[in-house]
Amino acid sequence: MSGPEPVEDLLRRTAPQVLGVLVRRYGDFAAAEDAVQEALIAAADHWPRDGVPEHPHAWLIRTATRKLVDEHRAAAARRRREEATALEPPAAPVPDTDDTLRLLVLCCHPVLTPASAIALTLRAVGGLTTAEIAAAFLVPEPTMGTRISRAKAKVAEAGARFALPEPAERGRRVQSVLRVLYVMSTEAHTSSGGAGLHRVDLAAEAIRLTRLLRVSLPDDPEVTGLLALMLLTDARRPARTGKDGELIPLAEQDRARWDATAIAEGMRLVIEARQAGVVGEYQLLASIAAVHDAAPTAEATDWAQIRSLYELLERLTDNPVVTLNRAVAVAMTDGPRAGLALLDEVAPKLTGHHRLDAVRAHLLEEAGEPAAAARHYAAAAARAVNLPEQQYLTKRAARLRAV
Repeated sequence: MSGPEPVEDLLRRTAPQVLGVLVRRYGDFAAAEDAVQEALIAAADHWPRDGVPEHPHAWLIRTATRKLVDEHRAAAARRRREEATALEPPAAPVPDTDDTLRLLVLCCHPVLTPASAIALTLRAVGGLTTAEIAAAFLVPEPTMGTRISRAKAKVAEAGARFALPEPAERGRRVQSVLRVLYVMSTEAHTSSGGAGLHRVDLAAEAIRLTRLLRVSLPDDPEVTGLLALMLLTDARRPARTGKDGELIPLAEQDRARWDATAIAEGMRLVIEARQAGVVGEYQLLASIAAVHDAAPTAEATDWAQIRSLYELLERLTDNPVVTLNRAVAVAMTDGPRAGLALLDEVAPKLTGHHRLDAVRAHLLEEAGEPAAAARHYAAAAARAVNLPEQQYLTKRAARLRAV
């Protein structure tokens, strides 16, 4: 038998449900979210010491509501008695209402930048404190607090409601949610700052939130595809770095260290998403990840299939980064010169992007031009913001110069 659920997991699981109750009941998302955060902090302090209450949802709702009442009292003393009576909830168990989709749609409102939407999502839906989010993004807590406050203000100014969008708009808004979760996952996979290559906690949270979204939208093939992509990508994490944190490229990774359980689940989800009969961006990305994960060795990778998938993805998204990745697949099927020719076509759209130089350096190295490859490795290292990536590119450049 498994033991009781850890307090931290219980709080994160119940946070969106508790916030949903308060927002539906009182309508003020910003005030309700602040109150829920205070209730979560109080629970994290009391429950490990005093034990988890019989009805955790009710305890959190009652505590958050009292925080909300206190705030109302401070702002409007003349309404003390009325609010104390009107807002105090009963102590009875509160039915589990899954407001995850409503909260995600609200937090991923189009008026917000991806960075602000991620921060607000982690706090409102993920149940993380401002300090935890600040630590995840390597910024001071006051800076993150300001970012979250501004995000909540923008959502309020936009007149956003705690309700699902009308059917005509729902697809677009769900796409915004998926984009935020995808950006969160890519940031976790290769951090944009700090000394580490990846952010384990952020990756886990992105997967957890996407699982929650899938509960609300079980038949959406893009939600399923995104979850598959996250699992298949994160499965390689144990082999992506060496004992000193150095980057190990995909072709050199010890595949025995990949997470077989995550890969198996990801593969099942890819098949499930394909059965919907609708092709989407995240399904295609997941399919590409599945081809990589299915190969027992780097040499056994089906590059022809990857190339075809990137061609489909390129037609669907018209994204130059997709073309950059297709150039690698083309080089693997038709030789490095063919890949370099494709890079020349897409280069004007990726000026200043360190990956353009990194891919060009790799293909020049494969084409037998070590001096030119070294120059581009050095240029890529100068633009890279992730320290392990930067160190890897610098070492590649130095090794070729020594040849």
